[in-house]
Amino acid sequence: MRHGKKIAHLGRKTAHRSYMLANMACSLIEHKSINTTVTKAKALKRYIEPLITKSKTDSTHNRRIVFSYLKNKYAVTELFRDISVKIGERPGGYTRVIKLGNRLGDNASMAMIELVDYNTIYNSSSDTSKKTRKRKKSSSKSDSVIEDAVIVDETLAVEETVVEIAPVIETTSKAVTEEKTPVVKETNSSDASNVENNESKSSNTEEK
Repeated sequence: MRHGKKIAHLGRKTAHRSYMLANMACSLIEHKSINTTVTKAKALKRYIEPLITKSKTDSTHNRRIVFSYLKNKYAVTELFRDISVKIGERPGGYTRVIKLGNRLGDNASMAMIELVDYNTIYNSSSDTSKKTRKRKKSSSKSDSVIEDAVIVDETLAVEETVVEIAPVIETTSKAVTEEKTPVVKETNSSDASNVENNESKSSNTEEK
């Protein structure tokens, strides 16, 4: 029966279990993912995540606390120098446990435990999905802006054509009036000459 069993003993004494978890934590910090049994992976998750939270505040006190658990100065340096920068904005849940099936031989259930921010497959898929959503929104906005610009251009073109047509009409009317007035003057002069000729003829006939 499970009375008062708060931690997984893993079939080992306290000293052996603590050193085994420390070695597994150093391996996880170095390689960013390791394969082990599901029970050990869950125990390692509870062991290493508080240490990663400590690494967010880089101080001598926190380094000494983490070193008392890991007992490996290279792992402590890697944790505070690289991993803490990578997971600085994550509020928790720094590791992920993925089940891999059963192991040949003893049929033990196996799993892979990894640091979440160092998995390029999951992170790349999430980034591409976000990018596609942004592109869809920006394309709709750009289409509406282009349609508005086309409408404005059409209205401007119509106004310009109207303005251009009005002066043409005025110039044609002026040309017509200018052409008509000389014709009228010519006809009046010819009539006057005809009248004078008629009067001269009539005077000649009277003298005769």
